[in-house]
Amino acid sequence: MALHFPAALFALAAEGGGGSSLLSVDATLLWATLVIFAVFAAVLAKFAWGPLLKIVDEREKQIRDQLEAAERAFAEARELLAKHQELLKNAGRERDEILARAMKEADALRAELVEKARAEGERAIARAREQIQRESEQAISQLRGQVADLAIAAASRIVQSSLTEDAQRRLVDEYIHELPRVQ
Repeated sequence: MALHFPAALFALAAEGGGGSSLLSVDATLLWATLVIFAVFAAVLAKFAWGPLLKIVDEREKQIRDQLEAAERAFAEARELLAKHQELLKNAGRERDEILARAMKEADALRAELVEKARAEGERAIARAREQIQRESEQAISQLRGQVADLAIAAASRIVQSSLTEDAQRRLVDEYIHELPRVQ
């Protein structure tokens, strides 16, 4: 009858102990247990322990690599955050500089436009004064021409009437009083 290995061990243990007690040690059972343990340990070491250790080592390496990658990613994220914050600060400074420059340019442009408007106003006033002066001179010139025409007309009347000197004076005075007053 073919007994399996564990069953053979049980059979061997049952045969050896006629009056066994709990404290007695059966040498055959002890050696069989040690041999079986050694064979089991060798089989485990050969077929299971090596691959198990290899799997554990690989898993440990994988976890270590993932931790290092996570630490690198965290460091990169911190660097990116610092760069982003610096960019925000720079953008804020640039915005402030652009606004200040725009305000200065607007003030300069406003001052320039005010100055141009003032200068244009002064030129318009000067042109108006020149025009008034020309028109005044033209009016005086026309008035002189009219006075000359009146004097000629008065002289021709005097000559025609051959009045006395008193009458001539009276006639010239009347013409002069008829002239419009220039102020």
